[in-house]
Amino acid sequence: MNRRPIKLNIETYPEAIADYLKDSELYDSSCSPQATVTFINKDEGYFLKEAAEGTLKTEALMMGYLHSLGLSGEVLYYGSLHGKDYLLSRKIQGEDGTHPDYLSEPERLCDTTASLLRKLHEMDGKDCPVQDRIMTYTDTVKRGFDRRSYEPDLFKGMWEFHSFSDAKRAAEEGLPLLKKEVLLHGDYCLPNIILNNWEFSGYIDLDCSGIGDRHMDVLWGIWTLNYNLGTTRYTDRFMDAYGRDRIETEKLRMVAAMEMIGG
Repeated sequence: MNRRPIKLNIETYPEAIADYLKDSELYDSSCSPQATVTFINKDEGYFLKEAAEGTLKTEALMMGYLHSLGLSGEVLYYGSLHGKDYLLSRKIQGEDGTHPDYLSEPERLCDTTASLLRKLHEMDGKDCPVQDRIMTYTDTVKRGFDRRSYEPDLFKGMWEFHSFSDAKRAAEEGLPLLKKEVLLHGDYCLPNIILNNWEFSGYIDLDCSGIGDRHMDVLWGIWTLNYNLGTTRYTDRFMDAYGRDRIETEKLRMVAAMEMIGG
């Protein structure tokens, strides 16, 4: 995770956050244009995420819920000020799955992330505050039917379609098949999985988490190994480690089409 030293005008932040920023070393740790992330190097570390007002509400909600299950960091503050959302959380100890120590053992990384995902999906999500991720996911996919978000090369070498129409057809056929069956991460990629000497430490970036279809996570679990390791050779190994008895390969292809279209 890249970190660039920065300075901030503490007076512009909510008072509860300013106390953490004061007399601290601050680093820009952002990786998305939609949100700014600041690492606060004080005590054992904190992360401050800033984005447009209302956009971090679900993430704060789901982070708090997964923290109660021992699966994420502690939310210390969530609130809005001057049109912006602020989410302050305690740093989860360890490094994310893209750390060189983990990438250097790809087979172990594959097996670890697959088994962790299976464990997540076997958790009891009856108290999850987001009981229907399928609804918002469907809305996102359908907005992509205008073709503006279409990414034909997103799953190149993995799941490919002859044309936008072909992908759209697969997405339309797959949407009614999605089930509210498991507790999802929602963006199951290596940068969002924190390990501490190979032991699971926690998940981050949970704005798409909630109850949904397991294939939505399995897809990204496979993709992230392909992207970060530069090869598709671990696709079958990931599915074996997760459990092929729970994976429908055609549905996985349909979800790939949804992601290519929905963006």
